[in-house]
Amino acid sequence: MILASTDMITIRNATIDDIDKISGLEALCFPANEAASREAFKGRLLYYPEHFWLLFEDDLLISFIDGFVTNERDLKDEMYDSPNMHDESGDWQMIFGINTLQKYRKQGYASTLIDHVIKEAKAQKRKGVVLTCKEKLIPFYEKLGFINEGISSSVHGNTVWYQMRYAFNY
Repeated sequence: MILASTDMITIRNATIDDIDKISGLEALCFPANEAASREAFKGRLLYYPEHFWLLFEDDLLISFIDGFVTNERDLKDEMYDSPNMHDESGDWQMIFGINTLQKYRKQGYASTLIDHVIKEAKAQKRKGVVLTCKEKLIPFYEKLGFINEGISSSVHGNTVWYQMRYAFNY
């Protein structure tokens, strides 16, 4: 089902049929120690495909975001590989990854997709959206309205991550 579309782009939820494209893009965007495996994506797609957004230009997958919903306030490492922790009635939309093809970066595609996810989370009456990022990306997320909460407890991929939160004020 198409969630948003313009003359240039289409945003839709992922299906299991998208797994090869998703896994391929993930491998291009993250080092092997940080990238989600094909099996991890399979579990995510089976448990919460409605929280897995793909952005296409024509038939080319340019960017995607995935994550689940939980009542936990903070993103924790065990969430990445435990799709059964998803709670559709949860307060917080977690984002596990934002991937964009290298040659399409800094052109607004990721921002468009993040904005779409924020609007969906708000329409679903969540408290907000939480993600982690590397230090160099903090200004990018702050421009989108996220607040830097400092170094995350996550050590995923033996990397230092910063937790960013976009909280809704109802």
